[in-house]
Amino acid sequence: MVKETSVSFEKVLEEVKSYIRKEENIDLIKRAYLCAKEQHEGQFRKSGEPYLVHVTSVAYILAQLRTGPTTIAAGLLHDVIEDCSLTAEEMTAKFNEEVTMLVEAVTKISNLKFRDEKEYQASNHRKIFIAMAKDVRVILIKLADRLHNMRTLQYMREDKQKRIASETLEVYAPIAHRLGISEIKNELEDLSFMYLDREKYHEIARLVEKRKVERDAQVKEMIREISAMMDEHHMTYRIFGRSKHLYSIYKKMRTKHKRFEEIMDLLAIRIITDTDTACYEILGYIHAKYRPIPGRFKDYIAMPKVNMYQSLHTTIVAYGGNIFEVQIRTEEMDQIAEQGIAAHWRYKENANYNSKAQQKEIEEQLHWFRDFSIMSDDVNDDAMEFMNMMQRDIFEANVYVMSPKGRVIALPNGSTPIDFAYRIHTEIGHHAVGATVNGVLVPLNTPLKTGDVVDIRTSNQSGGPSEDWLKIVKSTHARNKIRSFFQRRENEQRIAGVRKGEEILIEELKRRNLSVEQYMDKKRLESIIGNLSFSNVNDLLYAISTKSISLLTVIERLVKHKTSAPMNNNELVEMIRRQEANRRHVPSKSGVYVAGIDTMKITLASCCTPVPGDEIIGYVSKGQGVKVHRIDCPNIKKEKARLIDVYWETEMESKQYEVKLIVHSMDRNFLLSDIVTVVSQCKAGLNHVDSKVNDDRLTATTKMSVVVENAAHLKTLMANLSKINSVIKVERVIQ
Repeated sequence: MVKETSVSFEKVLEEVKSYIRKEENIDLIKRAYLCAKEQHEGQFRKSGEPYLVHVTSVAYILAQLRTGPTTIAAGLLHDVIEDCSLTAEEMTAKFNEEVTMLVEAVTKISNLKFRDEKEYQASNHRKIFIAMAKDVRVILIKLADRLHNMRTLQYMREDKQKRIASETLEVYAPIAHRLGISEIKNELEDLSFMYLDREKYHEIARLVEKRKVERDAQVKEMIREISAMMDEHHMTYRIFGRSKHLYSIYKKMRTKHKRFEEIMDLLAIRIITDTDTACYEILGYIHAKYRPIPGRFKDYIAMPKVNMYQSLHTTIVAYGGNIFEVQIRTEEMDQIAEQGIAAHWRYKENANYNSKAQQKEIEEQLHWFRDFSIMSDDVNDDAMEFMNMMQRDIFEANVYVMSPKGRVIALPNGSTPIDFAYRIHTEIGHHAVGATVNGVLVPLNTPLKTGDVVDIRTSNQSGGPSEDWLKIVKSTHARNKIRSFFQRRENEQRIAGVRKGEEILIEELKRRNLSVEQYMDKKRLESIIGNLSFSNVNDLLYAISTKSISLLTVIERLVKHKTSAPMNNNELVEMIRRQEANRRHVPSKSGVYVAGIDTMKITLASCCTPVPGDEIIGYVSKGQGVKVHRIDCPNIKKEKARLIDVYWETEMESKQYEVKLIVHSMDRNFLLSDIVTVVSQCKAGLNHVDSKVNDDRLTATTKMSVVVENAAHLKTLMANLSKINSVIKVERVIQ
């Protein structure tokens, strides 16, 4: 790609006419230029050049990429709506809806208030990427625009140079890389590097230049040797040396902690041939003559990268001891390696262009683009969160795993089968109960690595994801889907709770022979919510359903005095409810009391074993006083009339409470020893433990009775048990 900062329209036309010949297409580009010239009249860049120079340079970059006439026209007009007086409607009338759509997609958001510059930039990027998911030409225009801006960045203030360079390195270079456009990606990275760290940039540039003569001589000699060998075998080929761009050298030095002299592939040779078979044949000849370095061979022809890149890579030791990286590929592979999708979908004038068909083909060729489209459809209002998801799940994804059908999925480092499941489909994620990796059953928190074949096991009986998954997943996409599930379930539970609270209140009104129509009137209910510290009626009804407020209190407020309704068969329950809440009482042995009652026998239920800190409710049993249950205990779910409010003592001596736990894990040696050690380290007691290997011979179940002081102590213990290697889940037992 020719790197020019100032291009005339005549040069753009010359480039365009080398592959576009239909007069109507040339005319579209000419009309776009004249419109841009008219609209940008009197506008100048920081360099002092007319603004028109920028848009013609963008058009020239797009022409070099061999994009179509509509894309080039949009490139010429890309700043007209944003910076000039022309409206989208006027542009459509002058050109067509397709041109207008592309221009609007790259137009910055305006007339909106943002918290800061970062939120503004994130909103603009989100707008562009969502449009890109629908039409990839949007990002080609934006990349051409950004490339020319970077080429002329020297005219900006230093603070702005750094901001734009940082944004380019974080957003635009990664997307160029994902699209396989290495020409643009490499130039954007080097230019950004220069503005962000001039000292390091010039240091590496000096080191490269210092070794240039010596290196060129070594490469020239190697090319001569390989060429003689290829001629001997009558191969068709082109061969040349290639230089690594500066940011790539810097990044390798930084990430691999190597000195400049240790970077192995500074001496690099590329061989271009005519067929895939010839690539492998040439590789065989090179390995027969030179010693390959183990672990440095990569076959990207059989297994292309996610950006469609294909090539054979090998690193060899020449006779003089010099190390060379050799790349072998076909002409078509070389074009795609340099220009990515722009090379694969070069504009062919005589072919019937269909933007939707092209977009579908992109999704088929670029596996990650399908995932990107899915994520872009799942848009929320938080632009920063959207960009974080793009950054982590798309730009930084470097683990490539496959489904059993061969679909390649790119995931962030450390991703698990749960991340994989949600990338395949949301419902597969929600119903995942197990996974096999390379045919072996593994826990759902197993980190995946490149090359793994992952198969997700699902069950329609699954209750949905576990909240613990939020601590396991690495991809933002999966985390958002899991949070969405719990948010939706919480909303559903709240709606059901409001309905249940309404039913409970109506039932109580009827029992007291009070008018349902009168006391359930919305205005009447609204008149009492302020005094009860609720913001709306639904909050009040939900509190009734969860027993967060006494039903008696609500009734009293509604009728404005204490009820004197006659007792029914549950006299004892009603009597307890009417006692004075603040009357002094003698602390009970159980650590639980009923407001105003000192003589009632109170015991903790053995089915759910509540401990201080748990939400609790009392059940008035016949002849056995009050049994205290956890509020979520299923054994009292259908009880209503016999339930009463109970409370934990606020001041009581330290007590010990027994709780039953089940630990689900993969079977391994010393598992039980590790569990017992953790219980001891958490200063909990252990009354009983029983561990057995399950029928699948892979997993184990450990049942245990532990002794803790309160809910916080129990939570800490369970959290630490969950961290034990091979433990899948720790749950509290309700019998």
